[in-house]
Amino acid sequence: MAATGTTATPSTTAARTPNKGLRWLRRNIITIAGLATLAYLVLPNVIVMVFSFNKPNGRFNYQWQRFSTDAWTDPCGVADLCGSLGLSLQIAVWATVGATVLGTMIAFALARYRFRARAGVNTLIFLPMAMPEVVMAASLATLFLNMGIQFGFWTILIAHIMFCLSFVVTAVKARVMSMDPRLEQAAQDLYASPVQTFLRVTLPIAAPGIASGALLSFALSFDDFIITNFNAGSTVTFPMFVWGSAQRGTPVQINVIGTAMFLVAVLCVVAGQLAGKRRKRS
Repeated sequence: MAATGTTATPSTTAARTPNKGLRWLRRNIITIAGLATLAYLVLPNVIVMVFSFNKPNGRFNYQWQRFSTDAWTDPCGVADLCGSLGLSLQIAVWATVGATVLGTMIAFALARYRFRARAGVNTLIFLPMAMPEVVMAASLATLFLNMGIQFGFWTILIAHIMFCLSFVVTAVKARVMSMDPRLEQAAQDLYASPVQTFLRVTLPIAAPGIASGALLSFALSFDDFIITNFNAGSTVTFPMFVWGSAQRGTPVQINVIGTAMFLVAVLCVVAGQLAGKRRKRS
């Protein structure tokens, strides 16, 4: 007796077999989403870079007119632009140093020691990151006014240190809490003094967290506008200069400085990645 069965038609076979394009999309959906997000984030920087070579007819650099390198050859051609840039860099550097030193000590204290106010300190450290900047800016301005402190360089610096401190503590504390205490115990067993243990064991392990907190502090301090605007008085930093020039007419030199800073940041990231790969190979 002949065996009976059903023969699959081409239409049913095609229906059962997933489409190759759909399978490829499923395998690469995460990569595509990541590249799309990266393109969305980088697009404003690309526009700033392109318009740094523009020569507008009027005061506003919002429409492309013609290619020119005049702004690149004279980046300080606008009055007070480089002065405000230098002031912002100076404040960012000192704020980074102050916040990194204080934040590192606070992070070690919170991670290594137990004391009564530990929970309260953790809450206070988290508050500057949770509350809106305008609240902290107004609070610091009120404090300076009540203390009779004249607004200027020092009020901006103190405000930036207070604002960046929480980010440094969070970054360093996470690194310290993940450290293996047996490494320090091994150093002590080898007759290392507390200072030697800290400098040769603890500090190198905590260095990535300290470096990340310092870099984040520098970026936040240099870029801040709200807190600076409340506590600057007549002092003008680079973000305040950009905000003021946007109302009068944006010079092309602002795009030049923004492009230069973006390229420097990219080079630092690439250098860090290459250094990390070399360490892994060695």
